[in-house]
Amino acid sequence: MTPTLTRLTDLAARWNLALERELPAARRLRRELHAAPCLSGQEHPARERLVGALSDLISFDRLADAGAVGRTGPADGPSVAIRAELDALPVTELTGASFAASGGVMHACGHDVHQAALVALLRAATRLDLPLGLVGLLQPREESYPSGALEMVQAGVIAEQEIAHVIGAHVHPGVPRGAVASGGGFINAAADEIEIRISGRGGHGAYPHDASDAVAAISHIAIGLPEVVRRTVSPLRPALISVGTLAAGEGAANVLPAEARILATMRTTDPADRATLFDAVREMAERTAQAYGTTATTTRIEGEPALINDPTLASGADDWLARLGVDGAEPMRSLGADDFSYFCDAVPSLMLFVGVETAGEHPQPALHHPRFLPGEDAVDLVARALMAGYLAAAERVLGIEHHRGDSSEPGEDA
Repeated sequence: MTPTLTRLTDLAARWNLALERELPAARRLRRELHAAPCLSGQEHPARERLVGALSDLISFDRLADAGAVGRTGPADGPSVAIRAELDALPVTELTGASFAASGGVMHACGHDVHQAALVALLRAATRLDLPLGLVGLLQPREESYPSGALEMVQAGVIAEQEIAHVIGAHVHPGVPRGAVASGGGFINAAADEIEIRISGRGGHGAYPHDASDAVAAISHIAIGLPEVVRRTVSPLRPALISVGTLAAGEGAANVLPAEARILATMRTTDPADRATLFDAVREMAERTAQAYGTTATTTRIEGEPALINDPTLASGADDWLARLGVDGAEPMRSLGADDFSYFCDAVPSLMLFVGVETAGEHPQPALHHPRFLPGEDAVDLVARALMAGYLAAAERVLGIEHHRGDSSEPGEDA
């Protein structure tokens, strides 16, 4: 084991002990945060609570309106950032927990857990001699547009803090409880919206030959969208288009409407497929509309890019998780989306998924479900996942040869 790797191994052991001292308070903080959720764009109270929990150790600067950035460790030179999302969802909570939220807003995606874990990890880190800066990103608006992650990147936080890598961790009921999934490459899809508007000539249902039927055109376009995906994107690269809204007419049975509309989500996992698939949809919509004597206008509303994990960071984090006594799991890949992808576009980064369960629920409620409530140990697991990500990133920045297969525990010599 090289001297620098020995130093990181010793750091992991000391950080783990320091974290244990912070976790009881972090679990209490999680309950407090869960009981007082903030909608996207209104996260200022959450930010102030987190900044207050760290104010005796770290100073924060406001960023992206309701967000903030703070740093511990070396004030200059390269750093590794860890992110926590601040926003909750417009969901009425049905968990029955003593600290349940009220008022139709709920942390149904586990962001309260992420926030408390970040506070615990940062507080523990201030007692240590870190080799690189550790930057806390308190990010607003993960659940809505405009993206808080994109605004942070555009504000220049990466260059200002010399961030080499960003680490994120997200609770997920699809991962075995107590395990953490990493995995290099595609993790989440790019998420764009497609709007297709059909314009024709309305008329009477009894005289369709005197009209240009927008309903017939829009129906055939909706049915044809899956075939466009099949004929455009390789089946080895997951992609889909799902129609969420199909609207035409105003409720009459015998009136042929002149206008119709589709709103669909388009998910792609390869950046090259994003433009190609949209172009194919637009061509199909225009030609189908023309066949029915109507016209189609197709618009893409750009969302998050695909979330691509850095393979080296993922492999390194797996090793550090094992050293910290945390089980690994198969990569958690899905066609869901997360604006953490903007950090991945800016610098090589890593999103980890932490396995959790909601006590007493069978089947387990999914993310965004009104009964979703990870147990208290989720705070501990998320904090250790973020720690493993920092250690893997530090290895890479410091140029340490990857140590896969070295099974020594933190603090032991290899």
